[in-house]
Amino acid sequence: MMLLFVLLYVVITIGIGVLASRWVKNSKDFLLAGRGLPLYISASALFATWFGSETVLGASSKLVKEGLYGVIEDPFGASLCLFLVGLFFAKPLYRMNLLTFGDFYRTVYGRKVEIVASFMLALSYLGWVAAQIVAIGIIMQVVLGIPRELGILIGFGVVLFYTFLGGMWAVSLTDFIQTIMIVVGLLFALYEVSNGFSQIPHILKSQPPGFYKFLPDNNLKDILYYITAWITIGLGSIPQQDVFQRVMSSRSERVAVLSSFVAGFMYLTVAMIPLILALFAKAYYPELLSADTQLLLPRMIMEHTSMLTQILFVGALLSAIMSTASGALLAPSAVLSENLIKPLFRELSDRAFLWITRACILAVALVSLTFAFMGESIYELVGSSSALSLVSLFVPLVAGLYFKGSNSTSAMVSMICGFVAWLLLYLFDQEYALLVGLIFSILGYLIPSLMRRFLTSPSPV
Repeated sequence: MMLLFVLLYVVITIGIGVLASRWVKNSKDFLLAGRGLPLYISASALFATWFGSETVLGASSKLVKEGLYGVIEDPFGASLCLFLVGLFFAKPLYRMNLLTFGDFYRTVYGRKVEIVASFMLALSYLGWVAAQIVAIGIIMQVVLGIPRELGILIGFGVVLFYTFLGGMWAVSLTDFIQTIMIVVGLLFALYEVSNGFSQIPHILKSQPPGFYKFLPDNNLKDILYYITAWITIGLGSIPQQDVFQRVMSSRSERVAVLSSFVAGFMYLTVAMIPLILALFAKAYYPELLSADTQLLLPRMIMEHTSMLTQILFVGALLSAIMSTASGALLAPSAVLSENLIKPLFRELSDRAFLWITRACILAVALVSLTFAFMGESIYELVGSSSALSLVSLFVPLVAGLYFKGSNSTSAMVSMICGFVAWLLLYLFDQEYALLVGLIFSILGYLIPSLMRRFLTSPSPV
Protein backbone atom coordinates (compact mmCIF):
# COMPACT_ATOMS: atom_id res chain seq x y z
CA MET A 1 0.00 0.00 0.00
CA MET A 2 2.72 2.47 1.00
CA LEU A 3 4.84 1.56 -2.01
CA LEU A 4 1.84 2.17 -4.27
CA PHE A 5 1.26 5.58 -2.71
CA VAL A 6 4.91 6.62 -3.09
CA LEU A 7 4.89 5.55 -6.73
CA LEU A 8 1.64 7.46 -7.34
CA TYR A 9 3.09 10.55 -5.68
CA VAL A 10 6.21 10.36 -7.83
CA VAL A 11 4.18 9.92 -11.02
CA ILE A 12 1.95 12.92 -10.22
CA THR A 13 4.97 15.09 -9.41
CA ILE A 14 6.66 14.16 -12.67
CA GLY A 15 3.39 14.79 -14.50
CA ILE A 16 3.24 18.32 -13.12
CA GLY A 17 6.78 18.91 -14.32
CA VAL A 18 5.87 17.72 -17.81
CA LEU A 19 2.76 19.94 -17.81
CA ALA A 20 4.72 22.96 -16.60
CA SER A 21 7.30 22.51 -19.33
CA ARG A 22 4.64 23.45 -21.89
CA TRP A 23 4.46 26.94 -20.39
CA VAL A 24 8.19 27.51 -20.71
CA LYS A 25 8.59 29.58 -23.86
CA ASN A 26 11.76 31.46 -22.89
CA SER A 27 14.37 31.83 -20.17
CA LYS A 28 12.23 34.29 -18.19
CA ASP A 29 9.45 31.69 -17.99
CA PHE A 30 11.95 29.06 -16.89
CA LEU A 31 13.68 31.18 -14.23
CA LEU A 32 10.87 33.49 -13.01
CA ALA A 33 7.63 31.86 -14.18
CA GLY A 34 7.04 34.86 -16.41
CA ARG A 35 6.72 37.10 -13.31
CA GLY A 36 3.06 36.09 -13.08
CA LEU A 37 2.59 34.22 -9.79
CA PRO A 38 -0.49 35.24 -7.75
CA LEU A 39 -0.30 35.63 -3.98
CA TYR A 40 -1.45 32.12 -3.04
CA ILE A 41 1.12 30.42 -5.30
CA SER A 42 3.90 32.90 -4.50
CA ALA A 43 3.42 32.48 -0.74
CA SER A 44 3.16 28.70 -1.11
CA ALA A 45 6.37 28.65 -3.14
CA LEU A 46 8.23 30.63 -0.47
CA PHE A 47 6.85 28.51 2.37
CA ALA A 48 7.38 25.14 0.69
CA THR A 49 10.89 26.01 -0.41
CA TRP A 50 11.75 27.03 3.16
CA PHE A 51 9.96 24.14 4.83
CA GLY A 52 12.28 21.23 4.17
CA SER A 53 14.06 18.30 5.75
CA GLU A 54 15.87 20.47 8.29
CA THR A 55 12.50 21.58 9.66
CA VAL A 56 10.79 18.20 9.95
CA LEU A 57 13.74 15.90 10.62
CA GLY A 58 16.63 18.14 11.67
CA ALA A 59 14.85 20.54 14.04
CA SER A 60 12.82 17.79 15.72
CA SER A 61 16.04 15.89 16.33
CA LYS A 62 17.68 18.96 17.89
CA LEU A 63 14.63 19.67 20.06
CA VAL A 64 14.63 16.33 21.85
CA LYS A 65 18.37 16.62 22.50
CA GLU A 66 18.73 20.29 23.44
CA GLY A 67 15.26 21.64 24.15
CA LEU A 68 13.74 24.78 22.65
CA TYR A 69 17.06 26.60 22.88
CA GLY A 70 18.51 24.20 20.32
CA VAL A 71 16.05 25.18 17.57
CA ILE A 72 16.44 28.96 17.63
CA GLU A 73 18.17 28.76 14.25
CA ASP A 74 15.29 26.89 12.67
CA PRO A 75 12.34 27.47 12.75
CA PHE A 76 12.63 30.84 14.57
CA GLY A 77 15.59 32.25 12.66
CA ALA A 78 14.18 30.99 9.36
CA SER A 79 10.85 32.71 10.00
CA LEU A 80 12.70 35.90 10.89
CA CYS A 81 14.37 35.79 7.47
CA LEU A 82 11.05 35.75 5.62
CA PHE A 83 9.64 38.63 7.67
CA LEU A 84 12.80 40.70 7.09
CA VAL A 85 12.61 40.02 3.36
CA GLY A 86 9.06 41.38 3.32
CA LEU A 87 9.97 44.42 5.42
CA PHE A 88 13.20 45.59 3.83
CA PHE A 89 14.17 43.68 0.68
CA ALA A 90 11.22 42.50 -1.44
CA LYS A 91 10.08 45.94 -2.60
CA PRO A 92 13.44 47.46 -3.67
CA LEU A 93 14.59 44.24 -5.30
CA TYR A 94 11.33 43.78 -7.21
CA ARG A 95 11.62 47.31 -8.58
CA MET A 96 15.06 46.54 -10.01
CA ASN A 97 13.50 43.96 -12.39
CA LEU A 98 16.47 41.58 -12.33
CA LEU A 99 16.74 37.95 -13.44
CA THR A 100 19.11 36.67 -10.74
CA PHE A 101 20.72 37.88 -7.52
CA GLY A 102 24.02 38.00 -9.34
CA ASP A 103 22.51 40.71 -11.56
CA PHE A 104 22.07 42.86 -8.46
CA TYR A 105 25.78 42.78 -7.68
CA ARG A 106 26.64 43.60 -11.29
CA THR A 107 24.17 46.49 -11.44
CA VAL A 108 25.35 48.03 -8.18
CA TYR A 109 29.04 47.08 -8.08
CA GLY A 110 30.18 45.96 -11.53
CA ARG A 111 31.26 42.80 -13.33
CA LYS A 112 34.12 41.73 -11.06
CA VAL A 113 31.94 41.78 -7.96
CA GLU A 114 29.23 39.94 -9.90
CA ILE A 115 31.63 37.08 -10.62
CA VAL A 116 32.74 36.67 -6.99
CA ALA A 117 29.20 37.06 -5.63
CA SER A 118 27.79 34.56 -8.13
CA PHE A 119 30.45 32.03 -7.20
CA MET A 120 29.60 32.46 -3.51
CA LEU A 121 25.88 32.16 -4.25
CA ALA A 122 26.26 28.95 -6.21
CA LEU A 123 28.64 27.44 -3.65
CA SER A 124 26.28 28.15 -0.76
CA TYR A 125 23.56 25.90 -2.23
CA LEU A 126 25.50 22.68 -2.50
CA GLY A 127 25.03 21.78 1.16
CA TRP A 128 21.37 22.79 1.07
CA VAL A 129 20.55 20.57 -1.89
CA ALA A 130 22.60 17.76 -0.37
CA ALA A 131 20.60 17.99 2.86
CA GLN A 132 17.35 17.42 0.99
CA ILE A 133 18.79 14.51 -0.97
CA VAL A 134 19.96 12.92 2.28
CA ALA A 135 16.48 13.37 3.73
CA ILE A 136 14.85 11.68 0.75
CA GLY A 137 17.14 8.71 1.28
CA ILE A 138 16.17 8.58 4.97
CA ILE A 139 12.46 8.57 4.14
CA MET A 140 12.82 5.89 1.50
CA GLN A 141 14.85 3.78 3.92
CA VAL A 142 12.31 4.00 6.74
CA VAL A 143 9.16 3.82 4.64
CA LEU A 144 10.08 1.31 1.95
CA GLY A 145 12.90 -0.52 3.71
CA ILE A 146 15.35 0.08 0.88
CA PRO A 147 19.00 1.09 1.42
CA ARG A 148 19.46 4.80 2.09
CA GLU A 149 21.83 5.16 -0.86
CA LEU A 150 19.20 3.78 -3.26
CA GLY A 151 16.57 6.10 -1.79
CA ILE A 152 18.89 9.04 -2.33
CA LEU A 153 19.30 8.13 -5.99
CA ILE A 154 15.53 7.71 -6.54
CA GLY A 155 14.61 11.02 -4.95
CA PHE A 156 17.49 12.73 -6.67
CA GLY A 157 16.28 11.52 -10.04
CA VAL A 158 12.67 12.64 -9.54
CA VAL A 159 13.54 16.16 -8.35
CA LEU A 160 16.13 16.59 -11.09
CA PHE A 161 13.69 15.46 -13.78
CA TYR A 162 10.81 17.86 -13.09
CA THR A 163 13.07 20.80 -12.25
CA PHE A 164 15.05 20.20 -15.46
CA LEU A 165 11.87 20.16 -17.54
CA GLY A 166 9.68 22.91 -16.08
CA GLY A 167 11.97 25.25 -14.18
CA MET A 168 10.24 27.82 -11.98
CA TRP A 169 6.80 26.98 -13.34
CA ALA A 170 7.23 23.34 -12.30
CA VAL A 171 8.71 24.34 -8.93
CA SER A 172 5.89 26.81 -8.19
CA LEU A 173 3.03 24.48 -9.16
CA THR A 174 4.45 21.53 -7.25
CA ASP A 175 5.16 23.82 -4.28
CA PHE A 176 1.49 24.84 -4.13
CA ILE A 177 0.28 21.24 -4.09
CA GLN A 178 3.05 20.21 -1.73
CA THR A 179 2.11 22.98 0.72
CA ILE A 180 -1.36 21.50 1.00
CA MET A 181 0.14 18.05 1.53
CA ILE A 182 2.50 19.35 4.22
CA VAL A 183 -0.20 21.06 6.27
CA VAL A 184 -2.79 18.27 5.95
CA GLY A 185 -0.32 15.45 6.54
CA LEU A 186 1.30 16.96 9.63
CA LEU A 187 -2.02 17.99 11.18
CA PHE A 188 -3.49 14.53 10.64
CA ALA A 189 -0.43 12.89 12.19
CA LEU A 190 -0.60 15.18 15.22
CA TYR A 191 -4.36 14.53 15.56
CA GLU A 192 -3.88 10.77 15.84
CA VAL A 193 -0.72 10.80 17.97
CA SER A 194 -2.22 13.30 20.44
CA ASN A 195 -5.61 11.57 20.67
CA GLY A 196 -7.54 14.30 18.90
CA PHE A 197 -5.16 17.05 20.12
CA SER A 198 -6.31 16.41 23.70
CA GLN A 199 -2.89 15.28 24.97
CA ILE A 200 -0.95 18.29 23.68
CA PRO A 201 -1.27 20.39 26.89
CA HIS A 202 -0.11 17.43 28.99
CA ILE A 203 2.93 16.75 26.80
CA LEU A 204 3.91 20.40 26.77
CA LYS A 205 3.69 20.64 30.56
CA SER A 206 5.58 17.39 31.21
CA GLN A 207 8.96 18.58 29.94
CA PRO A 208 11.82 18.95 32.45
CA PRO A 209 12.84 22.34 33.93
CA GLY A 210 14.79 24.46 31.50
CA PHE A 211 13.48 22.64 28.45
CA TYR A 212 11.74 25.77 27.17
CA LYS A 213 14.66 28.08 27.80
CA PHE A 214 14.51 30.71 25.07
CA LEU A 215 16.84 33.49 26.21
CA PRO A 216 20.60 33.21 26.79
CA ASP A 217 22.31 33.11 30.16
CA ASN A 218 24.09 36.25 31.30
CA ASN A 219 27.52 35.29 29.98
CA LEU A 220 29.38 36.18 26.81
CA LYS A 221 29.60 32.65 25.42
CA ASP A 222 25.87 32.02 25.68
CA ILE A 223 24.99 35.43 24.25
CA LEU A 224 27.26 34.89 21.26
CA TYR A 225 25.73 31.46 20.64
CA TYR A 226 22.26 32.99 20.82
CA ILE A 227 23.08 35.72 18.32
CA THR A 228 24.68 33.20 15.99
CA ALA A 229 21.60 30.97 16.10
CA TRP A 230 19.29 33.83 15.13
CA ILE A 231 21.38 35.21 12.28
CA THR A 232 22.64 32.00 10.63
CA ILE A 233 19.46 31.56 8.60
CA GLY A 234 17.72 34.74 9.79
CA LEU A 235 20.20 36.96 7.96
CA GLY A 236 22.25 34.43 6.02
CA SER A 237 19.39 33.29 3.80
CA ILE A 238 18.31 36.80 2.80
CA PRO A 239 20.95 37.10 0.03
CA GLN A 240 19.85 33.82 -1.55
CA GLN A 241 18.68 33.18 -5.08
CA ASP A 242 15.73 30.95 -4.10
CA VAL A 243 14.14 33.73 -2.02
CA PHE A 244 14.99 36.27 -4.71
CA GLN A 245 13.42 34.11 -7.44
CA ARG A 246 10.12 33.91 -5.60
CA VAL A 247 10.09 37.63 -4.94
CA MET A 248 10.81 38.38 -8.59
CA SER A 249 8.32 35.76 -9.83
CA SER A 250 5.43 37.47 -8.05
CA ARG A 251 2.73 39.16 -10.12
CA SER A 252 3.33 42.56 -8.53
CA GLU A 253 5.38 44.41 -5.96
CA ARG A 254 2.52 44.13 -3.47
CA VAL A 255 2.31 40.35 -3.97
CA ALA A 256 6.07 40.05 -3.47
CA VAL A 257 5.86 41.78 -0.09
CA LEU A 258 2.69 40.08 1.13
CA SER A 259 3.84 36.60 0.11
CA SER A 260 6.96 37.03 2.27
CA PHE A 261 4.85 37.88 5.32
CA VAL A 262 2.33 35.09 4.67
CA ALA A 263 5.10 32.53 4.16
CA GLY A 264 6.86 33.68 7.34
CA PHE A 265 3.69 33.30 9.39
CA MET A 266 2.92 29.91 7.85
CA TYR A 267 6.44 28.71 8.52
CA LEU A 268 6.45 29.76 12.16
CA THR A 269 3.12 28.04 12.86
CA VAL A 270 3.36 24.89 10.74
CA ALA A 271 6.94 24.24 11.88
CA MET A 272 5.65 23.83 15.44
CA ILE A 273 3.83 20.63 14.45
CA PRO A 274 6.90 18.39 13.91
CA LEU A 275 8.41 19.82 17.11
CA ILE A 276 5.32 18.82 19.10
CA LEU A 277 5.32 15.42 17.40
CA ALA A 278 8.91 14.99 18.55
CA LEU A 279 7.83 15.57 22.15
CA PHE A 280 5.23 12.80 21.83
CA ALA A 281 7.87 10.47 20.41
CA LYS A 282 10.21 11.32 23.27
CA ALA A 283 7.53 10.72 25.90
CA TYR A 284 5.75 7.65 24.50
CA TYR A 285 8.53 5.84 22.65
CA PRO A 286 11.86 6.68 24.35
CA GLU A 287 13.48 3.60 22.80
CA LEU A 288 13.52 5.50 19.49
CA LEU A 289 16.01 7.97 20.97
CA SER A 290 18.74 5.35 21.06
CA ALA A 291 19.00 5.33 17.25
CA ASP A 292 19.54 8.19 14.81
CA THR A 293 17.22 10.91 16.11
CA GLN A 294 16.79 12.27 12.58
CA LEU A 295 14.62 9.15 12.11
CA LEU A 296 12.59 9.83 15.24
CA LEU A 297 9.40 11.09 13.61
CA PRO A 298 9.32 8.73 10.61
CA ARG A 299 9.83 5.71 12.85
CA MET A 300 7.17 6.76 15.35
CA ILE A 301 4.64 7.30 12.58
CA MET A 302 5.49 4.11 10.68
CA GLU A 303 5.52 1.89 13.78
CA HIS A 304 2.72 3.32 15.91
CA THR A 305 -0.01 4.88 13.74
CA SER A 306 -2.66 3.80 11.24
CA MET A 307 -2.00 3.29 7.55
CA LEU A 308 -3.91 6.45 6.61
CA THR A 309 -1.78 8.55 8.95
CA GLN A 310 1.35 6.92 7.60
CA ILE A 311 0.39 7.74 4.03
CA LEU A 312 -0.47 11.36 4.81
CA PHE A 313 2.68 11.86 6.88
CA VAL A 314 4.92 10.38 4.21
CA GLY A 315 3.17 12.61 1.69
CA ALA A 316 3.90 15.61 3.89
CA LEU A 317 7.54 14.61 4.30
CA LEU A 318 8.14 13.98 0.62
CA SER A 319 6.40 17.26 -0.20
CA ALA A 320 8.53 19.22 2.25
CA ILE A 321 11.75 17.72 1.02
CA MET A 322 11.10 17.76 -2.71
CA SER A 323 9.79 21.33 -2.71
CA THR A 324 12.94 22.55 -0.97
CA ALA A 325 15.23 20.43 -3.12
CA SER A 326 13.76 21.66 -6.40
CA GLY A 327 13.97 25.32 -5.41
CA ALA A 328 17.50 24.91 -4.10
CA LEU A 329 18.50 23.12 -7.29
CA LEU A 330 17.13 25.75 -9.66
CA ALA A 331 18.56 28.75 -7.77
CA PRO A 332 22.33 28.22 -8.18
CA SER A 333 21.83 26.94 -11.72
CA ALA A 334 20.23 30.26 -12.67
CA VAL A 335 23.17 32.17 -11.20
CA LEU A 336 25.76 30.00 -12.91
CA SER A 337 24.16 30.30 -16.33
CA GLU A 338 23.17 33.98 -16.19
CA ASN A 339 26.11 35.49 -14.35
CA LEU A 340 29.10 33.23 -14.99
CA ILE A 341 28.54 31.48 -18.32
CA LYS A 342 26.33 33.77 -20.41
CA PRO A 343 28.78 36.73 -20.34
CA LEU A 344 31.41 34.49 -21.97
CA PHE A 345 29.39 34.48 -25.21
CA ARG A 346 28.90 37.64 -27.23
CA GLU A 347 25.82 36.42 -29.05
CA LEU A 348 23.74 33.79 -27.31
CA SER A 349 20.17 33.02 -28.28
CA ASP A 350 17.55 32.71 -25.58
CA ARG A 351 17.00 29.07 -26.51
CA ALA A 352 20.71 28.31 -26.12
CA PHE A 353 20.76 30.11 -22.78
CA LEU A 354 17.79 28.03 -21.63
CA TRP A 355 19.63 24.80 -22.37
CA ILE A 356 22.77 26.09 -20.67
CA THR A 357 20.67 26.69 -17.57
CA ARG A 358 19.35 23.14 -17.75
CA ALA A 359 22.90 21.84 -18.09
CA CYS A 360 23.81 23.81 -14.96
CA ILE A 361 20.92 22.16 -13.13
CA LEU A 362 22.40 18.78 -13.98
CA ALA A 363 25.88 19.85 -12.87
CA VAL A 364 24.69 21.29 -9.54
CA ALA A 365 22.64 18.16 -8.92
CA LEU A 366 25.62 15.86 -9.45
CA VAL A 367 27.92 17.88 -7.18
CA SER A 368 25.22 18.02 -4.49
CA LEU A 369 24.76 14.27 -4.80
CA THR A 370 28.44 13.86 -3.95
CA PHE A 371 27.95 16.04 -0.85
CA ALA A 372 24.95 13.93 0.13
CA PHE A 373 27.10 10.81 0.34
CA MET A 374 29.63 12.52 2.62
CA GLY A 375 27.50 11.88 5.68
CA GLU A 376 26.92 15.23 7.45
CA SER A 377 23.67 15.77 9.33
CA ILE A 378 20.81 17.58 7.66
CA TYR A 379 20.81 20.41 10.19
CA GLU A 380 24.54 21.04 9.82
CA LEU A 381 24.46 20.97 6.01
CA VAL A 382 21.79 23.67 5.93
CA GLY A 383 23.48 25.78 8.60
CA SER A 384 26.78 25.76 6.73
CA SER A 385 25.07 26.85 3.52
CA SER A 386 23.40 29.85 5.15
CA ALA A 387 26.59 30.80 6.98
CA LEU A 388 28.50 31.06 3.71
CA SER A 389 26.08 33.57 2.21
CA LEU A 390 25.90 35.58 5.43
CA VAL A 391 29.65 36.18 5.72
CA SER A 392 30.13 36.97 2.04
CA LEU A 393 26.96 38.44 0.52
CA PHE A 394 24.76 40.00 3.19
CA VAL A 395 26.78 43.16 3.92
CA PRO A 396 27.22 44.18 0.25
CA LEU A 397 23.50 43.55 -0.32
CA VAL A 398 22.40 45.85 2.53
CA ALA A 399 24.97 48.47 1.60
CA GLY A 400 23.99 48.39 -2.06
CA LEU A 401 20.31 48.94 -1.23
CA TYR A 402 20.51 51.44 1.61
CA PHE A 403 23.92 53.15 1.76
CA LYS A 404 24.82 55.98 -0.57
CA GLY A 405 28.20 55.92 -2.21
CA SER A 406 28.50 52.14 -2.41
CA ASN A 407 31.62 51.11 -4.33
CA SER A 408 32.95 47.93 -5.86
CA THR A 409 36.20 47.93 -3.88
CA SER A 410 34.37 47.86 -0.55
CA ALA A 411 32.04 45.10 -1.77
CA MET A 412 34.89 42.94 -3.04
CA VAL A 413 36.98 43.34 0.12
CA SER A 414 33.90 42.65 2.27
CA MET A 415 33.08 39.40 0.48
CA ILE A 416 36.63 38.07 0.44
CA CYS A 417 37.51 39.07 4.02
CA GLY A 418 34.27 37.67 5.42
CA PHE A 419 34.59 34.39 3.55
CA VAL A 420 38.28 33.82 4.31
CA ALA A 421 37.90 34.69 8.02
CA TRP A 422 34.89 32.38 8.33
CA LEU A 423 36.53 29.51 6.47
CA LEU A 424 39.81 29.63 8.39
CA LEU A 425 38.10 29.79 11.76
CA TYR A 426 35.50 27.19 10.75
CA LEU A 427 38.28 24.64 10.31
CA PHE A 428 39.39 25.09 13.93
CA ASP A 429 36.51 26.56 15.94
CA GLN A 430 33.05 26.37 14.38
CA GLU A 431 31.43 27.99 17.42
CA TYR A 432 32.55 31.55 16.64
CA ALA A 433 33.36 31.29 12.93
CA LEU A 434 30.10 32.88 11.76
CA LEU A 435 30.28 35.96 13.95
CA VAL A 436 33.96 36.52 13.19
CA GLY A 437 33.28 36.17 9.47
CA LEU A 438 30.40 38.66 9.65
CA ILE A 439 32.53 41.15 11.60
CA PHE A 440 35.33 40.89 9.04
CA SER A 441 32.78 41.35 6.25
CA ILE A 442 31.49 44.55 7.88
CA LEU A 443 34.99 45.86 8.48
CA GLY A 444 35.98 44.87 4.96
CA TYR A 445 33.24 47.10 3.64
CA LEU A 446 33.65 50.05 6.02
CA ILE A 447 37.44 50.47 6.01
CA PRO A 448 37.89 50.92 2.23
CA SER A 449 34.85 53.21 2.15
CA LEU A 450 36.22 55.39 4.95
CA MET A 451 39.69 55.44 3.40
CA ARG A 452 38.23 56.45 0.06
CA ARG A 453 36.19 59.23 1.63
CA PHE A 454 39.22 60.48 3.57
CA LEU A 455 41.52 60.45 0.54
CA THR A 456 39.03 62.18 -1.76
CA SER A 457 37.84 64.83 0.72
CA PRO A 458 39.20 68.34 0.07
CA SER A 459 42.11 69.41 2.26
CA PRO A 460 41.39 72.21 4.74
CA VAL A 461 42.77 75.60 3.72
